[in-house]
Amino acid sequence: MDLLQIKDPLFLKQLTIPEMEQLANEIRQFLINSTSVTGGHIGPNLGVVELTIALHHTFTSPKDKFIWDVGHQSYVHKILTGRAGQFDTLRQQDGLDGFPKMKESIHDVFETGHSSTSLSAASGMAIARDIKQENYHVIPIIGDGALTGGMALEALNHIGDMKKDVIVILNDNNMSIAPNVGAMHNMLGKLRTSQNFKRAKKDVERAMKKIPTAGNAIANIAERIKDSIKYLLVQGTFFEELGFTYLGPVDGHNYHDLITNFELAKKAKGPTLIHVVTKKGKGYKPAETDKSGVWHGTGPYKVETGAFIKPRSVAPAWSEVISTGLLELAKKDKRIVAITPAMPVGSKLEKFAETFPDRFFDVGIAEQHAVTMAGGIAAEGLKPFLAIYSTFLQRGYDQMVHDICRQKLNVMLGIDRSGLVGGDGETHQGIFDIAFLRSIPNIVITMPKDENEALHLLQTAYEFDGPFALRYPRGNGLGVPIDQEKVALPIGSWETLLEPSDAVILTFGPTIQVALAAANELKKKGLKVGVVNARFIKPLDQAMLHGLFKRQIPILTMEEALLAGGFGSAILEFAEMNMYDTELVHRTGLPDEFIPHGDVKVLLAKHGISSEAVQLKLLEMLRHFGKLGEKLL
Repeated sequence: MDLLQIKDPLFLKQLTIPEMEQLANEIRQFLINSTSVTGGHIGPNLGVVELTIALHHTFTSPKDKFIWDVGHQSYVHKILTGRAGQFDTLRQQDGLDGFPKMKESIHDVFETGHSSTSLSAASGMAIARDIKQENYHVIPIIGDGALTGGMALEALNHIGDMKKDVIVILNDNNMSIAPNVGAMHNMLGKLRTSQNFKRAKKDVERAMKKIPTAGNAIANIAERIKDSIKYLLVQGTFFEELGFTYLGPVDGHNYHDLITNFELAKKAKGPTLIHVVTKKGKGYKPAETDKSGVWHGTGPYKVETGAFIKPRSVAPAWSEVISTGLLELAKKDKRIVAITPAMPVGSKLEKFAETFPDRFFDVGIAEQHAVTMAGGIAAEGLKPFLAIYSTFLQRGYDQMVHDICRQKLNVMLGIDRSGLVGGDGETHQGIFDIAFLRSIPNIVITMPKDENEALHLLQTAYEFDGPFALRYPRGNGLGVPIDQEKVALPIGSWETLLEPSDAVILTFGPTIQVALAAANELKKKGLKVGVVNARFIKPLDQAMLHGLFKRQIPILTMEEALLAGGFGSAILEFAEMNMYDTELVHRTGLPDEFIPHGDVKVLLAKHGISSEAVQLKLLEMLRHFGKLGEKLL
């Protein structure tokens, strides 16, 4: 079958099982070839090929609503709904999104990018359906890893209580990004292997039907016998106790089993959960045998060998720099504990986990729990380091306010993937944390200009008594030399990299390189523009700011984050509070909108964060204040 010719999934209803098996093979090969060029979430999608085909065969999209939890397993759905021809643009600038996107297709009924959201969205759609007296199925597809999220458990509880018609597909592949952890994971493991329960349940139900139904007493006894045997044989009655009809475990690569159970679910009343067991990465050996999670989402790779194609870089990844520094501190201080919400690989904490297994905690996809747990550890005199992606820290905002900062607890926060992240797009851009953390009392927020400064700031966080956030970007550092001795930096201290005369740029992190390039170009035109490494985003270096404002020179702030409520806003607030001329300040950063996926440099340039754009902005500012004079003549 020519996948590029698919326009609508209705054709699947006419296919036989052998034809669907052939289609699955073609889709797998297409995905392997396509993502080898563009990169993407290859592991999750290879695991749901048969599941997705069977769903579209049994149900009718978009009338029936498929809600893909997280959404990184929606590639097969995209192919079957007419988007195969766009896969060469997957996650590329202005190309196909890596997650469900309403603007792409009517078959994408809800947008996702973070885990554990599908069940809440499904409950809302079921409520709306019933209020409007419409007739369609609501089918959230959630992974076993996402099911550990508190939001998912809240939704399960409510759906079971409402008794609405919702068909939950639990895609159990025994993995999220990293191997799953927790009691929920262990319970699902028991269900996967509980063939005795399935056989005995059927035997008991047949026996119960033969018992005379005369009198309520006998009927109640029969029901209690059935439940007792069920509890005796398996500890997996969790979903049934919540009010769901439980079907499974179902082989997620067997069309007969899948379709049979989907048809049963369509006829059932009230909430139903179908437990589908799949193999992540199925059909491609490197992904299928992956135990660490590196094949969850990748960059380009060689199909024949599975070797990743990475740009050459002598510099280590930022997350590796931080994790290595943390490990060295932990060797000297037994109080240090490392925590991650399901990101041990991405946060490069594997060595820490191996060295100090009793002081490392992967809590699964449970960011709120991770934040408050860190607070509990700190309250007892230890020094926890919570490694968390900027985009996922959003989920722990109330916990940061209520449990960490309010109590001024001694928690080190490693905010990974701060700034733009490229291919993962809107749901993963780390551009909100400055704005939402800056307004919280007691917290220190920092971002280093290079790896060496990152380790000094880590030392500062270690010695500081209270909440300390260390932001660092995705990707690799600059490859600078590392000092042998790491010293704590004075809280709130900035660093002048180029002395200002005509104007000054205040910035931090990777954008310092942009500022230096712009200043050096303007120097050729006779302008002396200063560059300040504003490594402390909160608190500000007030002494330096007083000096700059008193000199009455234009100040340009630059940040790879939202302008609304960001670092530039803090400078304006300082000026207003101290009755300085706020017209001296101009801000460059990201606008009040969600930033789509694409090349990071292209996205930054689009929003004025490039050497060329900064030069033009500074010239405009100097011209406005009449400070160009004869220098450019």
